[in-house]
Amino acid sequence: MIDVHTWPTPNGHKVHIMLEETGLEYRVYPVNIREGEQFKPAFLEISPNNRIPAILDPDGPGGKPLSLFESGAILLYLASKTGKFLPIDMAERWTCVQWLMWQMGGLGPMMGQANHFRRYAKDKIGYAIERYTNEANRLTHVLDKRLAESEYVACDEYSIADISIFPWLRGADSRGVMLADYPNVKRWFDEIDARPAVQRGVQVLADAQSNAPHDPKSWEIMFGKTQFQRR
Repeated sequence: MIDVHTWPTPNGHKVHIMLEETGLEYRVYPVNIREGEQFKPAFLEISPNNRIPAILDPDGPGGKPLSLFESGAILLYLASKTGKFLPIDMAERWTCVQWLMWQMGGLGPMMGQANHFRRYAKDKIGYAIERYTNEANRLTHVLDKRLAESEYVACDEYSIADISIFPWLRGADSRGVMLADYPNVKRWFDEIDARPAVQRGVQVLADAQSNAPHDPKSWEIMFGKTQFQRR
């Protein structure tokens, strides 16, 4: 039984979906990032960067417990553990890893910045909104071109590349990205969205997530000085 310390964010959903797709048994431990639970010492023991998600697998390599943070690393680990959703062909495997890194280093951070400056920043800074909205759209165009030549992102089979990218396209309009403008991405998104395991994965902790505006305390925890304290 894998312990998953998580919250219903795009990075959290990546791991929820992967666990549902692989059929691994898991137990959810909510980490309410609006209330600062990501800074608790017990969570920092397994996620020193105070970010969700993190996992603890009591049956790790050699039968020894293994804890992991960083959603991309967790996807690679679960794929290695189960032999699923990471292509066997070496060229396709490295293409898969390439697109996973693209999501981790590009699409996720830029979508996150667009979301922040469009929705959560106290001051509406036109330059920041334009910069990150444009970059979110540029990256979506890169993905659209790729999906014009491949059924799935890495190759013609579903993989952790798809699993990592999909949650960041949910609610894309809040990042200023209209999926209807990217027909290949829209085709791919709808197909992934219809998978039963994906539907189960995005429902993990769905009742706990709040779309209500941040109050001063939660805003300070997530975006203010609290975030940058040394621990």
